[in-house]
Amino acid sequence: MSVMKKVMTLLRGSVREIGETVVDANATRIYEQEILDAKHSIAQAKDDLAGVMAKEMQSARQIEKLQAEIERYEGLAVEALDKSQEALAEEVAGKVGGLEQELAEQTRAHAAYAVQVTRLKDLIKQAEARIREHEREIGVAKTTESVYRATRSISENIGQGGSKLMSARESLDRIKQRHEDLADRMTAAEQLNNEFGQGALEKKLAAAGVGDEAKRQNDVMARIRARQAARGGDQPAEPGAQ
Repeated sequence: MSVMKKVMTLLRGSVREIGETVVDANATRIYEQEILDAKHSIAQAKDDLAGVMAKEMQSARQIEKLQAEIERYEGLAVEALDKSQEALAEEVAGKVGGLEQELAEQTRAHAAYAVQVTRLKDLIKQAEARIREHEREIGVAKTTESVYRATRSISENIGQGGSKLMSARESLDRIKQRHEDLADRMTAAEQLNNEFGQGALEKKLAAAGVGDEAKRQNDVMARIRARQAARGGDQPAEPGAQ
């Protein structure tokens, strides 16, 4: 029997640990749902508050109506006394007494409604303030949790050989190497063209003064020398020259 009790205790402990693990893993989601439930409760409380406020307004109108009736019946009682209708005046006075009793009840009810309205408004304001505070806290908690996940992911990727991050780095290095190889090939091709291609021949012809390029250069130099000679002939002779 003792063994069975220990087994049952172990099972209860295991269930509790599993439950705590599930709750911890979904703490943020549970917290958000609790906030949502609290908002629904506040919405219901506002509906209830609207009903109490409606009753408060109704009781206020009823008080005004009773006060007007009391004033009217008191005036009628005075008229009855003026006409020596004592019995009628007493009957009207009884009516006024009943109205005054009803007025007192309505006044108490109105005061109670007013107290309830004030109390409910304060409670709703406090609850909304608490919800805003919890929403700020859950926002910070979610941000912190995201940062922790990102930090853990980076740490795991950097710390593990052959990780995704390392593989991406190796891929980038291979791309850079391909670009460098392509640039070297283009440079080498240009050098070969200068040495053996059409470009090499054109350079040799220009260096030997052969071809259109050399002719244009010679023509330009001849024109420049002619302009220089013409400018020298136009200069006046120096004083004392023969």
